[in-house]
Amino acid sequence: MPITGAFIMPHPPIILPQVGRGEEEKIRKTINSCEKIAEQIAEIRPETIVLASPHSLIYSDYFHISQGLRAKGNMRKFGVSEDKFQINVEYDCDFASNLQEEAERHGIAAGMIGEQDPYLDHGTTVPLAFIHQRFPDYKLVLIGISGFSRTEHYKFGMCIAKVADILNKNVVFLASGDLSHKASHQSHYGFAVEGVMFDEQVTEAMKNGDFMKFLTFDGTMTEKAAECGLRSFIIMAGALDGKEVKSELLSYENTFGIGYGVASFIPKGENNDRKFLDVFKKLENLRLKEIQTKEDEYVKLARYSIETYINTGRISDLPKSVPEEMLLRRAGVFVTLKKHGSLRGCIGTISPESKSIANEILMNAVSAATHDPRFEPVKTSELSEIEYSVDVLSAPEPIDSTDSLDSKRYGIIVTSGHKRGLLLPNLEGVDNVEQQIKIACRKAGIRDDETFNIERFEVTRHH
Repeated sequence: MPITGAFIMPHPPIILPQVGRGEEEKIRKTINSCEKIAEQIAEIRPETIVLASPHSLIYSDYFHISQGLRAKGNMRKFGVSEDKFQINVEYDCDFASNLQEEAERHGIAAGMIGEQDPYLDHGTTVPLAFIHQRFPDYKLVLIGISGFSRTEHYKFGMCIAKVADILNKNVVFLASGDLSHKASHQSHYGFAVEGVMFDEQVTEAMKNGDFMKFLTFDGTMTEKAAECGLRSFIIMAGALDGKEVKSELLSYENTFGIGYGVASFIPKGENNDRKFLDVFKKLENLRLKEIQTKEDEYVKLARYSIETYINTGRISDLPKSVPEEMLLRRAGVFVTLKKHGSLRGCIGTISPESKSIANEILMNAVSAATHDPRFEPVKTSELSEIEYSVDVLSAPEPIDSTDSLDSKRYGIIVTSGHKRGLLLPNLEGVDNVEQQIKIACRKAGIRDDETFNIERFEVTRHH
């Protein structure tokens, strides 16, 4: 049986009267919409609710599926005792096991390894509180988001739909997530114009059932908007892949500076034009082929080095076509990899460690693809999806004052004893010198109360 309904709900604890103590009335439209969603779900009477929460366990390289037989949800973290508020849910162990197997068949790392928490996170508890009042007779499958790309989240959603079909269960999908946390000056997270932009665009996409928009949001904008729920929404979109849907945006509010959107999506049959992952991949392939035709010799060498190593397991020799300028100069080099707009690896050298820039690129490219501790090594299947850039560093020079810095023009190196951290210039999300220094110190492990020296350098960036 296909997914019978899918819904987006926010999860502000203040929306519950036990927590809000009257403040919840300031988001009455959101409350009314959540109650309407609960009524719709009660009419559907699902056997299983699959809920994606951005506050469940999150791993960079793994989708966590909550395990165990049952769990409790409460608001103790928000000053409410269990005798005043608590919900109890039973997990659908059969569905969870099948989902793990289905994900594995598609090469997606997902399962029940990790902490078994008997208590639900608030991103799960708050939406379920509305549903529980009207229809408590369901089993739950709770999944977390991950550090994987948006396409992997979409594919994981497709696995959920497949399991619902295999088990022939009446399944509802619930995507828990707030929108921007910087949607107005009332937010204690601060204000960002990108927050307004994101909320306008994502609610328009909800209204129109435009799941392609979920896949193509600009990464810089979503980061500056401090959004919460996009990956949950993308998993939901994958669960409805190839389905015609009746979409409705029930409400949007940002009273407290955080965007709350409530939407419903009811499947209405098949529609091959709504296989958004296929469309996205075709568009990405065209875009990447266009980029590849414009790559200069520095980037071509990085690509050649990585593709040779991933496909053969050996470090490549320098091609005979390498320009002389790359053979005669020595410099520090950083190689950066991105996939679908997200960082996929970045490794470099502050000072040259090889006999030429060309050799530096050969070695650092392989390191960026296989030894960045933040990511799994790049796989052969990913090579066609990778974008490359190469930064060639000038010799660092010490500075006496931060007035000599410019976060767009200069990279910085901070040093305190044996601690050393580097940050390249003109990075997405780094808007000023203070922010640049703070991030560099954090990378180096330099505490706020420690003194440190700063050096600056310029880069020549090759795309």
